[in-house]
Amino acid sequence: MSIHTDRIEQYLARYAASLTEFDAEAAVELWSTPGMIADDRVSGVLDTREEMVAGLKQSYPLYRELGLASVGHELLDANELSDRLVLVKVRWLFRDAEGRLLTDANSYYLLRDDDAAGLQACVCVETDSAEHLQALAEERGIDLTKWSS
Repeated sequence: MSIHTDRIEQYLARYAASLTEFDAEAAVELWSTPGMIADDRVSGVLDTREEMVAGLKQSYPLYRELGLASVGHELLDANELSDRLVLVKVRWLFRDAEGRLLTDANSYYLLRDDDAAGLQACVCVETDSAEHLQALAEERGIDLTKWSS
């Protein structure tokens, strides 16, 4: 594989750390522009880093209310598409302050190896995060409709 697994693991660890720290700017640096996110219901393109930062920051109060304290990951699969593109499947692990698993989410990322920036996400396909977030919110008695735009 032209993009070695250790580089993918390092990328995912940096991404998880930025999410744990609620550091939108650091998370966005791991994305190319424009960036696209899609799931079963919607897809959207964020054209600028400013739009990406704003979107992430908008979600942070909900994540805090849900009890998110740290994010980990498991690299489940990596498929080289070209010398510079790799499609990865990752399981995100969302934990509370005591380290207990709150929920998880499986996602696919199309990563591109950029000469200047290193690995960057171009596309994210969410497969189950909306359902898992809904289940966690229900378990905690949190009404997600108040968080909808």
